[in-house]
Amino acid sequence: MRMFVGMILGALMLTLGVYIYDSMSTSSVANGQVAQERRTIVNWDVAATEWSALKTRTQKDWIKLTEK
Repeated sequence: MRMFVGMILGALMLTLGVYIYDSMSTSSVANGQVAQERRTIVNWDVAATEWSALKTRTQKDWIKLTEK
C-alpha cells in the first residue's frame, strides 16, 4: 500500500514540478529583454483536451457498465 501511495505522490510531484517549470519559462516576468526563447515541456492546452476526453469517455463507459 505504501508503494502505491508513493507512486501516486511521486507522479503528482513530477506534474507539479513540470507545471511550475513551464509557467516560469513562459512568464512575462521570467522572460525579460535578454531572456532566451524557451519551449515548454508540456503543451498544456493539448493535455487539458485529452484529460477532458478521458473523463467523458470514462463517464460514458461507467454508465454502460451500471445500466444492466
